[in-house]
Amino acid sequence: MRGDGIDRDTLLDVLEAATRFAHEAGEITLRYFGALVDAESKGDGSPVTQADREAEAHIRKRIEERWPEHGILGEEFGVTREDAPIRWILDPIDGTRSFMRGVPLYGVLIGVEGPEGPFVGVAHFPALGETVAAGEGLGCLWNGNPCAVSDVGELDWSLVLTTDAERILSRPEGQGFRSLMQGSSFSRTWGDCYGHILVATGRAEAMIDPILSSWDAGPLLTILTEAGGTFTDLKGNRTIHGGSGISSNGRMHATVLEALRRGEA
Repeated sequence: MRGDGIDRDTLLDVLEAATRFAHEAGEITLRYFGALVDAESKGDGSPVTQADREAEAHIRKRIEERWPEHGILGEEFGVTREDAPIRWILDPIDGTRSFMRGVPLYGVLIGVEGPEGPFVGVAHFPALGETVAAGEGLGCLWNGNPCAVSDVGELDWSLVLTTDAERILSRPEGQGFRSLMQGSSFSRTWGDCYGHILVATGRAEAMIDPILSSWDAGPLLTILTEAGGTFTDLKGNRTIHGGSGISSNGRMHATVLEALRRGEA
């Protein structure tokens, strides 16, 4: 049992429910997927679609039915029961711009955290038929089978990812990221949540997001940790609330952090 009182039975129950809720929300998104989708612009300039709202509303309803005492933080509808000891963190469509264009690399993200931090993470990709789910101490499953990060330990054998190369190259750590791209086996912008999941499933070595909201990162610390990897913010802190994120296979994490720090100098 964790120090915050979350026992194995509770963890298994929450993990099973989070996985089921993500699949149900994914079915809602698929009703809209495949054609150009209309969107509104939120206050921060990011797009939101009817599918985003319907999917999050469904997950919230399912949580309320099962655990009315739990808190919720969602991208589209904000905070419910802010002081609850257990909180669900929801991104109903991570990669809304991809979703709007019929690109299948979007995901339904659910993370659950307690007083001692995150303990469940689920990333479901409805259009790809992929689900990665993890619970603290239970390992990480990719479509029901155990998965793990790669064992690559050299940059020149590594695949390095980001969501938007132009964005990170324009930031203080941009030169450091450029050095990672140039030194890697190759780099791509298979971004948003899918890049982080490629690391967790051993298909890439590092994914770097200089801007990452809590709902974007919600499941990632649990998933990467249980897959044998590492998730931190750009300062090296193990948190989903740092405003940025690096997923790695663990062996490459120090190399990535050092390069980004040199880029800021």
